[in-house]
Amino acid sequence: MDEIIGVAGCGRMGTGMLANLRKAGFDARGYDIRPIDGVGTDIDAFCDGLTMLISVVRDAAETDALLFDDQAVISQAKSLRHVIICSTLSPKYVIGLRGRIPDHIALTDAPMSGAQVKADAGTLTFMTGGDISKVQPLLQAMGQEIHQMGDYGAGMTAKVLNNLLAASHTAMTRLVLDWAEEAGLDEDRLLKLIHKASGQNWLASGFDEIEFARDGYAPDNTIGILVKDVAAAMDLAPDDAALPQAVQTAIHNLKPRSRLANGS
Repeated sequence: MDEIIGVAGCGRMGTGMLANLRKAGFDARGYDIRPIDGVGTDIDAFCDGLTMLISVVRDAAETDALLFDDQAVISQAKSLRHVIICSTLSPKYVIGLRGRIPDHIALTDAPMSGAQVKADAGTLTFMTGGDISKVQPLLQAMGQEIHQMGDYGAGMTAKVLNNLLAASHTAMTRLVLDWAEEAGLDEDRLLKLIHKASGQNWLASGFDEIEFARDGYAPDNTIGILVKDVAAAMDLAPDDAALPQAVQTAIHNLKPRSRLANGS
């Protein structure tokens, strides 16, 4: 049977992922609850003949809705044989899915990193857990690097730890830029310095390419997702989580940062 692949959650990341699957020649369809060009809103049509599901919805609540409740893909897609979790979720939640999904449906966790710019370009970095032999061609169509981290759940564990670092970089880089502005330093010159110096980090180095770099916090934007991702990482905390909690608070309190006329 030829694979029919569905991408559910065609927002900033899912839209580019779907486009790159189609570009690579896969029979791929999209689904979202919102009307989006080239993406369906009819869950029955989405599930018809579907064999592989790639879930890129926002959080655990939306994952439950997609898999079991509102859309109920697990029960509606009669031909479904594989679910790939690409959302960033609590590792404990992801591991718990195995007991909720029938055994004949394989599960792979494959969260990704790279923001919208890399989703659109097909150069994402995937962190995977479990057997990826059947899904590797799909990941290669959407990404540039695949890091196999271990058994099912290990990819998500690696992802939330990576995102904890990304959140800390985001919080501190924005603080540094605010302080620099108060001190009269030019933003462009400082970012060029940071890229070549010991303060180098992903957000600072890609500040003009990463779509959310200047955003303030909102529950439904990428800064809001970072707050959620830190909470997912804290699910793993073996002891004191005061520092991650401080990072989470700093991200939650971010205000939009505009580009000034002088480039700072």
